[in-house]
Amino acid sequence: MFDGTVIDGHHHLEIDAAGGWYCSHPVDEEAAQLLTIWLPWCMADIADGPRVIAQIGQSLDGRIATVGGASHYVTGEQSLVHLHRLRALVDAVIVGASTVDADDPQLTVRHVEGDNPLRVVLDPRGRVPAERGVFMRPAVPTWHLVGAGVGGHGTAAHVSVKTLTKGAAGVDPAEVIALLAEQGCRRILVEGGGLTISRFLEAKRLDRLHSVVAPMLIGSGRPALTLPEIDSLEDALRPVCRHFRLGDDMLFDLDLRDRAPSAS
Repeated sequence: MFDGTVIDGHHHLEIDAAGGWYCSHPVDEEAAQLLTIWLPWCMADIADGPRVIAQIGQSLDGRIATVGGASHYVTGEQSLVHLHRLRALVDAVIVGASTVDADDPQLTVRHVEGDNPLRVVLDPRGRVPAERGVFMRPAVPTWHLVGAGVGGHGTAAHVSVKTLTKGAAGVDPAEVIALLAEQGCRRILVEGGGLTISRFLEAKRLDRLHSVVAPMLIGSGRPALTLPEIDSLEDALRPVCRHFRLGDDMLFDLDLRDRAPSAS
């Protein structure tokens, strides 16, 4: 049932609580795809806690980079625009230490209009060099999350050092999300790398996963996701999935809160 209405001149757009939509006038293909992809995320209920989405770009054979770490660019231009749009729609973006060290990402919104999210560097062992751009460029507030007893890079005015509990299994994703929620972050993006996204997925702390697959075969290299081994395909995750074209790439939008039963 449609319970939201937007009126702009003669156009009438109705949006339901799940992000489904109906427009009284024809909508071009690009606009229709944008509405279909993003409204479920924008309309997600955040009353009972933050919503967390992850994005990963990979080759057909499930690699995000070469063995040496080269990853620019596995996916194409439209996929890069998609990632920047996702950054613009969240309050915070989380990346792991390896991603910051190897790629030195800016983690800002440049290919679309929108505000930059809080940058969050997950670095429990304090191994990311202070010379990386997130610590040097003051355009965006940045958190450096380190383990107890580890020094962080908090000398710049835009960088805040936060201490995390580090157990035998590493940092607890729930603790990271709770820390961000305390600061008012209601929509959170886990951008990379593969191990960081895998940790949040294994901990059941992701609501959605955007997996962008490029028509490329790398053959060897760093895997997109690494999860515990399973004995049977009945134990595999089978979330409800939608798919969309992003140029030559394919976006798989996985709803991890609504997992379909395993095939019999």
